[in-house]
Amino acid sequence: MDQHQQHRHAHGTAATEDTTGRDKHAGHSVAMFRDKFWLSLALAVPTVFWEPMIQEWFGYTAPRFPGSEFIPALFGTVVFIYGGWVFLNSAIGELKARLLGMMTLISLAISVAFVYSVAVLLGFDGHPLWWELATLVTIMLLGHWIEMRSISQAQGALNELAKLLPDLAVRVIEGDRTEEVPVSGLRTDDVVLVRPGASIPADGVVMSGKSAVNESMITGESQLVDKTDGSEVLGGTVNGQGSLRVRVLQTGQETALAGIMRLVSQAQSSRSRAQALADRAAFLLTVVAIVAGVATLAAWSLLGAEIDFTVTRVVTVLVIACPHALGLAVPLVTAISTTLGARNGLLIRDRRGLEEARNLNTIVFDKTGTLTLGSHRVVEIVAAKENDPDTVLSLAAAVERDSEHPIAQALLKSAEDKGLALPRSSSFEAAAGKGVEAVVEARRLSVGGPALLRERNVELDNDMENASRRFGDNGQAAIYLLEGENVLAVFAIADQVRPESREAVAKLQSMGIEVVILTGDSEAVARSVGRELGIDTVFSGVLPDQKSDKIKELQARGKRVAMVGDGVNDAPALVTADVGVAIGAGTDVAVEAGDVVLVRSDPRDIARIVTLSRATYRKMIQNLWWAAGYNIVAIPLAAGVLYWAGIVLAPAVGAVLMSASTVIVAINAQLLRRLDMAR
Repeated sequence: MDQHQQHRHAHGTAATEDTTGRDKHAGHSVAMFRDKFWLSLALAVPTVFWEPMIQEWFGYTAPRFPGSEFIPALFGTVVFIYGGWVFLNSAIGELKARLLGMMTLISLAISVAFVYSVAVLLGFDGHPLWWELATLVTIMLLGHWIEMRSISQAQGALNELAKLLPDLAVRVIEGDRTEEVPVSGLRTDDVVLVRPGASIPADGVVMSGKSAVNESMITGESQLVDKTDGSEVLGGTVNGQGSLRVRVLQTGQETALAGIMRLVSQAQSSRSRAQALADRAAFLLTVVAIVAGVATLAAWSLLGAEIDFTVTRVVTVLVIACPHALGLAVPLVTAISTTLGARNGLLIRDRRGLEEARNLNTIVFDKTGTLTLGSHRVVEIVAAKENDPDTVLSLAAAVERDSEHPIAQALLKSAEDKGLALPRSSSFEAAAGKGVEAVVEARRLSVGGPALLRERNVELDNDMENASRRFGDNGQAAIYLLEGENVLAVFAIADQVRPESREAVAKLQSMGIEVVILTGDSEAVARSVGRELGIDTVFSGVLPDQKSDKIKELQARGKRVAMVGDGVNDAPALVTADVGVAIGAGTDVAVEAGDVVLVRSDPRDIARIVTLSRATYRKMIQNLWWAAGYNIVAIPLAAGVLYWAGIVLAPAVGAVLMSASTVIVAINAQLLRRLDMAR
């Protein structure tokens, strides 16, 4: 069995757990309930057709032949044993676990109907309930088929993820020689050929080729990502029009896709407080139903009702009170919200973290790599009056082309980000601690810091002096471009704020959530970022082991806090916070500490977590109210309180109402898919 088949096998059936952690549907599957339903329906039809009461009601006579009077009893018994055994077996499990639930109620209802009908068949004075029993089991099977199918579809995210990886890969043997091998046979450092339109079989790095890759199935980002030599690629993403040769770095369970699948599976199996509440409510409703059934039996017996009428009332009460919808209310919403999050780049490791996100009123961001890019760029240019900012940037980058210094990389990356063409340079020279020189377009240019100015006794004009002072106050490095003793420009070099951060902060603030910066950087640097993003609360100079203390300090003020970080030193704070959000591009330690992982490393996704949390909670509460609330009206009707008005519910009608409640809950949960997750 290959990797994909294993995933499909593992998730081919849905599973929901009760408060003991026991799987309610262990050994059950969509196909099992489907097959049992259709066969039971086929047997229930003649059971109803040959029922004397039904013939009398509708004024027809069923064909008679020797033994035809036993058709209801025979087929009803087969339906009870074949169709009802799944409920009886599950009820035994509930009783062993000392946790009464829906299977116990269903089993009580059909067992009471069966035992009573057998007693009548053996001579007890009364009317048998064979047709009621057959229709009741059939409708219950239909309800469970719908439930299993709904949960299975919601949990189908894992199946869909498993399908992303191709079954075969084209491995390069030598030169242009290739061979097709199973993806499971790939090893680290293998080189694979990814043809146009093919799925990338494993995580790796591009050795040669140029293409644009669709990574939306992993990151949720629809825009194609350009890939060239040295670019990293992820298994399961789809190659565009170009051909790529990729060296494999990660295979099997080590790939990013496998990690996502583990997180999705973990989130769907993790329990939430709402699920615990639903389980307790289902248990209490079961107890109420049994008490109501006993009370119904006692009341109608005291009133002198016929025994078959009394037993029918008891069976109807037990059926209509089944906490079937309660059992579906939360797991289905959980599965759908987890899938919805995964499709939009939000990987939920712990359901309780997502549930708690709706109550957040404070978001604490680590600065470096979260609100900022984590790498230096030119954040501002002040050029001499006769110079254009883009021109001086391209000249400075050209001077620094052959340097490995971080300042050089900042200039080069900034020019690259702007798409600037760099002129050719020559005669490169570096002076340690002062700067570099090169000839660019026949001009001898220098790039360096304040030490270069002091060496050449260069005096800055007022504009340059004010800019340099302002850069220093903001914790930014001032780097100069000189031609001889003439200063052509001054560049502010700093860790650049992510373009998405402004929108992310503004969105959170519009939702009434306070945004806080927590960083080990100096106050000048932290305050500068805070001013740029409109963040008033800034904790700077915080050592790694003090970050969790700051989170506790906010919590002590009554704040419900989420921590967003990407580094090893953020892990304690992520765990301490009410909700820990790990940036997916960060370290494995931070990812493991977070309740939610952002695949895209986009701070705008924080607001989307809150939106998803609030929408999920609303659906859970709506479902819980409907699943439990309809019993307030249904149980008294089932007991026969309106018998005097001619309103009496048959067991089959009770089963239809109970199943309808389940369908309504399932449909309401499915409406969560319409949630607008767009930024």
